[in-house]
Amino acid sequence: MQSHPSSSAGALPAQALAGVRVLDLSRVLAGPWCTQTLADLGAEVIKIERPGGGDDTRAWGPPYLKTDDGRDSSEAAYFLGANRNKRSVAVDIACAEGQALIRKLAAQADVLVENFKVGDLARYGLDAASLQREHPRLVVCSITGFGQTGPYKDRAGYDYAIQGLGGLMSVTGERDDLPGGGPQKVGVAVADLFTGLYATIAILAALRHAEATGQGQTIDMALLDTQVAMLANLGANYLCTGKAPGRMGNAHANIVPYQVFEASDGHLILAVGNDKQFAKFCEIAGHPEWASDPRFANNASRVRHREALVPMLAAVVATRPRQTWLDALEAVKVPCGAINNLAEVFADPQVQAREMTVAMDHPLSEQLRLVASPMKLSATPVQYRRPPPLLGEHTAQVLAEAGLSETEIARLRSVGVIE
Repeated sequence: MQSHPSSSAGALPAQALAGVRVLDLSRVLAGPWCTQTLADLGAEVIKIERPGGGDDTRAWGPPYLKTDDGRDSSEAAYFLGANRNKRSVAVDIACAEGQALIRKLAAQADVLVENFKVGDLARYGLDAASLQREHPRLVVCSITGFGQTGPYKDRAGYDYAIQGLGGLMSVTGERDDLPGGGPQKVGVAVADLFTGLYATIAILAALRHAEATGQGQTIDMALLDTQVAMLANLGANYLCTGKAPGRMGNAHANIVPYQVFEASDGHLILAVGNDKQFAKFCEIAGHPEWASDPRFANNASRVRHREALVPMLAAVVATRPRQTWLDALEAVKVPCGAINNLAEVFADPQVQAREMTVAMDHPLSEQLRLVASPMKLSATPVQYRRPPPLLGEHTAQVLAEAGLSETEIARLRSVGVIE
């Protein structure tokens, strides 16, 4: 990989991806989630945005970042959550001079990430084949809804539609025979997020290969592929049996009891993972005989007889307050938990002890708080070097580093090629 000078100030610990330069032509969530992860690990990420509007998610609000005087800024929280540690360069890639700038920046990069429709970048001479002819070491990761091949390759792909088409909504939500049953999406864009993480893993593997061989490669990431892969045990269940699983609400297809129960004053999660844990629960519940009942003595039997067991469990859980159950079960190491809203999540002492929020100074506000990275590396820790950038905030800086003069930068700005 190429070596690039770090632009961060001060003597900070080394990061695993220091020296890796990423040219980010992606927008919305899957691509930016990937490049933010790379940036958190030390990569220098240059985010290319269209002049005038930038990444679509800059306008996906409210909520917006509050300025220091309490007014809404132009920066949507959605954008802020996926774009820290990047520099923004606003370039019009629809014009020849803008395309030339992208080729110049790509020649100085190790990785290019894009999520244009299949074939769009080829119209500009910015497709992987064109760029890799000039820069054979370049790793190009394309993220689309359906991939570069197949009958759906030209379709636009959105997380919501992918959750439906890829089977996730067929196993998410309450059972069809119960009140509230029917298809339900997951509350966060998991197809986008999983695709961003799989793309990150693939890029790291491709960088390892490029470092060893001097050869770049293309990575073809599709939201639908990722959605199918992340069905995990449910996909395996179908392939083993030929029977498509259905929605089970808060229950588990392969483990019982592993679901939500209602205590006398609220809900809790009971997640019994083995027979010893079930026996401990039965003791706490005052029904030790359940653990020796042939219908319930092992997990396979409990799964087969869930319709008998679950109402019995529900009846006894309903007799005591939630915290009484949680305290008693945690004391004997039976997995259980509360169901928190986000205010409760960020107030939780464990979440706070793990430092899962980070404060950053933003050009428009000194009050920016973001969800922190969950990656805890002992020798090469995540660093929060830059807040999410303003549109085109670093255009002049990055182009000057690429060798353009102040005069040329001013000319490109005057004719609308850059912002």
